[in-house]
Amino acid sequence: MQAIQVAQYAKGPEDLKVSTLPAPVPRPNEYLIAVHASAANFFDLLQITGRYQHQPSFPWIAGAEYAGVVLSTPSVLPDGRKPKFQVGDRVCGASQGGFATRVCNEEERLMPIPKAWNFSDAAGLFVTGPTSYCGLVNRAGLREGDYVLVHAAAGGVGLAAVQVAKALGATVIATAGSEHKMSIARSFGADYAVDYRQDNWPNEVKRLTPGGRGVDIVYDPVGLVSQSLKCTAWSGRIVIIGFTGGGIEKVATNRILLKNVSIIGLHFGTYATAAPATMKQVWKGLNELIESGKFKGTCFTDQEFIGLERVPAALKVLGARESWGKVVVKVNQERGSKI
Repeated sequence: MQAIQVAQYAKGPEDLKVSTLPAPVPRPNEYLIAVHASAANFFDLLQITGRYQHQPSFPWIAGAEYAGVVLSTPSVLPDGRKPKFQVGDRVCGASQGGFATRVCNEEERLMPIPKAWNFSDAAGLFVTGPTSYCGLVNRAGLREGDYVLVHAAAGGVGLAAVQVAKALGATVIATAGSEHKMSIARSFGADYAVDYRQDNWPNEVKRLTPGGRGVDIVYDPVGLVSQSLKCTAWSGRIVIIGFTGGGIEKVATNRILLKNVSIIGLHFGTYATAAPATMKQVWKGLNELIESGKFKGTCFTDQEFIGLERVPAALKVLGARESWGKVVVKVNQERGSKI
């Protein structure tokens, strides 16, 4: 198979190369999948340079999120269950090794591709969609009528959060760093868009809320908690999704106390083992939004990336913040493959 193998930490995406490797052999409880599209994530950049919290032992295959077709099914599943998916089924999922033509994965880390979705849109669903739904609904307790501030709203998790919040009856204020990205956020449902390159953006956000009271929920994948406290309503909730801004904040806790604000963390990947029932409930809610047409794919379309050799270019665009939505690489199938 073809894959992006990492044998030592890279200085940047430009160091990544395509290698020819033996095809993976699935364990008895795993599926083998032909990958048709792989999504790039910010944590991929951290992982290839040795800065992520989960670092596999060398050598390992980069990438995590993908969509493809089932080539083989498990021979043994717990409790004698029959495989949920059959050979030829279209699935999306996440596991170490997404930048490859073949990948193995367990059933719990796979979902069927929505009927009307293509591989490129589906490749970017498994991480960002449920993360945003869980962050807003399960962690922040989103209610109809809430005012929700979504940072980096034109990014992958940002556009997912915009759609979830809007579908569930919230007024959405999006922040982004360019006119183009603000326009993208509005096109996916944001009611307002604010440029967070401007020093007074918290005041602008407050101005957009009833009586200038501030927002009920802040969805933060960037690391803007301190500034967001300036425009959070009394008894508001701030959900920390990530730190794409590059730094880890130190927040004055007296401000949290005085405004009665809850600061909530979310590491959705741990739900598969720590709270599998919650993960099922999250996917049920998200799939209802997808089936009703209220949640759609967010594949970046300003540029096209075809072939694993384009993974470095895709990661560079993502790292330089020149993209919106999910940056996806279309994976060419190997010669002779009929899948």
